[in-house]
Amino acid sequence: MFESLSYLVLQQYWWIIIALLGSVLVFLMFVQGGQTLLGNLGKNETERTILVNSLGRKWEFTFTTLVTFGGAFFASFPLFYASSFGGAYWVWMLILFAFIIQAVSYQFRTKAGNFLGQKTYETFLYINGLLGTILIGTALGTFFTGSQFSLNEMNQVTWEGPARGLEAALNFQNLSLGLAVFFLSRVLATLYFMNNVDEETIFTRSKRHLMINTVPFLVFFLFFLIRLMFIEGYAYNPETKMVFLEKYKYLHNFLDMPLVLAILLIGVVDVLYGIWISLLKNKCTKGIWFAGSGTILTVMSLFLIAGFNHTAFYPSSFDLQSSLTIENASSSKFTLSTMSYVSLMVPFIIAYIWYAWWSINKKKINREELKSEDHLY
Repeated sequence: MFESLSYLVLQQYWWIIIALLGSVLVFLMFVQGGQTLLGNLGKNETERTILVNSLGRKWEFTFTTLVTFGGAFFASFPLFYASSFGGAYWVWMLILFAFIIQAVSYQFRTKAGNFLGQKTYETFLYINGLLGTILIGTALGTFFTGSQFSLNEMNQVTWEGPARGLEAALNFQNLSLGLAVFFLSRVLATLYFMNNVDEETIFTRSKRHLMINTVPFLVFFLFFLIRLMFIEGYAYNPETKMVFLEKYKYLHNFLDMPLVLAILLIGVVDVLYGIWISLLKNKCTKGIWFAGSGTILTVMSLFLIAGFNHTAFYPSSFDLQSSLTIENASSSKFTLSTMSYVSLMVPFIIAYIWYAWWSINKKKINREELKSEDHLY
């Protein structure tokens, strides 16, 4: 079946899968956002333990999706993996460090004989929530603004500058997306707590912090999105494969792909609707589902305009012809077609995640349930 597809169709198919996994990852970062709100929403040890255990039931979904996203990217577009991880390794090392201390914190926060103390591990969780969201968002921003690297004839990467990827944070376009992801994760976390925690005080504080974090999220996201429509983008000629700068490239991508534009608009409306009903309706707990689905659609549309319509998804601002496209950075046709059979398991994995989520969420977490829990995070 997949063997009969053209090489380009397979490359496009796998970019869609990458876009889907990346967008689900951004949604699941409500765990990271919640970790940065522990001190704001939990005013005593019991309340913080409720919040940590609410997030603790979901943190592995985020971690697993991150690993799956990275593995799928490596298998389908290995040249990106080699260029980015081989050149911008300080960024990825910091992201890896942030997720390592998250895993350690959930496992050891309440362990007997914990010599570091709960506060230390809660600080680690905050660091993970701060660095994980901002750095991943900033790295995604380079898909549009470019990175300073070059590739030789053997595809060996040379990174221009000692910061090894950290210089991306000096570009406010990149940083605005990183900060938008950070505040979005906090918005989603407040909606998640309103849905998952059965504590009146936490619900009230979550609703207040929903408004506090919505404002900066909208400011940074709209700045990124509006400016994206007017910057030069990295296009390539489909026949010669030569990369060149094109004015209003990403605006053109949306106009040339109306379906992707529709996905963006539906996603943005869903996010805003989820926030709106949670703020204005009394005791509304369903906002997370609208805002979550909207997040997935919105982020997916950004991935699609970064890689489709003859666009370099990992452009080099130092050497245009070193820029990576879905055509020059992918695995072989045999590899892509073989992996495509494995991708047929994705719907079953999604169904399993949904079922596991539903089973965990059948009963909201509260003080009484904590007393009956065999394992506390």
